[in-house]
Amino acid sequence: MKPVLVVLGRGEVPYDTPVLHANDLGVVRGDGVFETLNVRGGRPWLLDEHLARMARSAQRLELPLPSRDELVQLAEQACASWPADVEGALRLVCTRGRETGGPVTCYATLNPISPQILRMRREGIRILTASLGFAAEARKAAPWLLGGAKSLSYAVNMASQRWAANQGYDDVLWVSADGYALEGPTSTLVWLSGDELCTVPTDTGILAGTTARFLLDHAAERGWRAAERMVRPAELETTDGAWLVSSARGIAAIREIDGRKLPESPHDAALRSLAGFPN
Repeated sequence: MKPVLVVLGRGEVPYDTPVLHANDLGVVRGDGVFETLNVRGGRPWLLDEHLARMARSAQRLELPLPSRDELVQLAEQACASWPADVEGALRLVCTRGRETGGPVTCYATLNPISPQILRMRREGIRILTASLGFAAEARKAAPWLLGGAKSLSYAVNMASQRWAANQGYDDVLWVSADGYALEGPTSTLVWLSGDELCTVPTDTGILAGTTARFLLDHAAERGWRAAERMVRPAELETTDGAWLVSSARGIAAIREIDGRKLPESPHDAALRSLAGFPN
């Protein structure tokens, strides 16, 4: 399936069309916001929730985001000819625009879910822990750290994943300086402890995961209670299952942390089914 590129105000254009100027602040400063949505049945999943988070991120960056209607239209244009039987990743991007001033730059891309992501869903993942360098409470009093904002400044995120890959691992779990598990560079931590489906509180500055929120909001359908609480990485080894989740990757079971194997959870399929991801 060929990828799709749609530019705000221009509609769909060939995928190799240049859409950024050399002095676009999204490129030279990482100054912008984005969202990645799962596309299934030809439609973007949890569109309202992603647009709400994008608006919150833009507010944190004091970025003039296009109207919600314009962003909805952008997403719909990208999905207009996408086959219903092909799962995709829709990325909505908005930068502050050119360094010399002018309107924001806004566009959408749509690509098939990669084989690597499908492998992670199917086989699970081996992860390393890595310190984020500050305490779990630090971002509450430091708005310039942009806790909870999904900005384009992803160099640290990508460097973390490359570091793990260079050591033969699939991903990273960021840990606070005081030893608490936080989130993955591109994912949210979810774990099951007895009948509690848990994730890390968002007031720590982690990104509020839309997939994780959906799972917790629907936990009762599987007889679980939803909870937000702190956890240390070693505690995950004795849970009834731990996962890194996101809109594109879906539900990826954590099989190993820092070389220590986790028991295979009998709840993997139930969790994927709850969110509608293929088993």
